[in-house]
Amino acid sequence: MMTKLMKNRVGIVTAGGNGIGRASALAFAKEGAMVVVADINEESGQETVRLIKKIGGDATFVYCNVAEEHQVIDLVNKTIALYGKLDWAHNHAGVSTPQRSITETESMDWDKCFQVTTTGLYYCLKYEITEMLKTGGGAIVNTSSTAGLQGSEGSAAYSAAKWGVNGLTKSVALEYAKKGIRVNSICPGMTRTNALKGWEEKNPEQADSVRNNIPLGRVGRPEDQANAALWLCSDKAAYITGVNLPVDGGATAK
Repeated sequence: MMTKLMKNRVGIVTAGGNGIGRASALAFAKEGAMVVVADINEESGQETVRLIKKIGGDATFVYCNVAEEHQVIDLVNKTIALYGKLDWAHNHAGVSTPQRSITETESMDWDKCFQVTTTGLYYCLKYEITEMLKTGGGAIVNTSSTAGLQGSEGSAAYSAAKWGVNGLTKSVALEYAKKGIRVNSICPGMTRTNALKGWEEKNPEQADSVRNNIPLGRVGRPEDQANAALWLCSDKAAYITGVNLPVDGGATAK
């Protein structure tokens, strides 16, 4: 019988209540990890925990808005209190902005996007790494986007925030490589989440154009992103750090 990839390892998934976050929490649990599911929606977060327990996994829900530093501190402290350590993390929390040109982008939307997506990631990295240093290492995956690898017309704030995620990933990976902590990001392309469905309904022509330009011929599934995050946090990726990995069906290879 093969040993599970994340057996007895403790980790956090932020925004684990739905979509890619939920798929990630389930993927880690299936591989033997103990998962702390963090989200601002208690109902959906608790549902993820229920799904994990249904398959025999170990999970706990903790309410956390990553834009609030004290809540991130509380999330990490509760993880340590419950499980005694922190081995890995998938920092998935982030928000998008309405499709608008830069001159039409509201300052409130810009600020919120950066506060959650980039500053929230800074908080998560800061306090997760502080705990990982106590036990000699760990692995972290941040969720970025293909919009963090190339320009994205009508999404300047979102794109800029995700470029920030990728810059943070590379810089922090360099800072802690010699201390046993690996830091990478996944850069999802079009992925079949509830948010995508809503965007497709509002922008059908643009959605068709994006789909038709995916070399693998299909939209991604949340599980595609989850499996990439799982692999990067596992020992199978032990020699990989500082990578912003496109998980996009080949779209950015063009």
